[in-house]
Amino acid sequence: MSRLWRSLTRWPDADGWRDCLITAAAATLVIATVAGASGLLGWWPKADPALLLVFVVPAFTEELVFRGVLPAKGESARPVLWLGVGVAAFTGWHVIEALTFLPQARLFLEPRFLACAAMLGTACAVMRYRTGSLWPGVLFHGLVVVIWQGLCGGPSSLELMR
Repeated sequence: MSRLWRSLTRWPDADGWRDCLITAAAATLVIATVAGASGLLGWWPKADPALLLVFVVPAFTEELVFRGVLPAKGESARPVLWLGVGVAAFTGWHVIEALTFLPQARLFLEPRFLACAAMLGTACAVMRYRTGSLWPGVLFHGLVVVIWQGLCGGPSSLELMR
């Protein structure tokens, strides 16, 4: 619980935010390349203020569950193992969602989506590890989902639940 609490109460310094920006830029490039090449991206803007709720669910809740207890730099002798387990659990969670309570989320079972989810999870885990803070990952995760759902044709959370 102490790692979780520290991740919520720690705020990155300027160098930490710079590292997160670089990580986010690299991850965005990979995600956009995979998503664009595989047909996950289009240009279908929709104005929906409810999109901002993605900063709570899934961004905050998933970051809390899958990255909140990960070690920060210097807290573990095996950080790569921890980060790998966190990314695998995060990616696997999307499969569980599609097979259980998000009946319209069949997209979550496709390798192209799972590759993007794994890259997002990796970037957020790296941000958490480098800064010790959950907040850069929450921000990045939320922005990726808002852009995908609000501009690039991704299904809304409501559409996935129908």
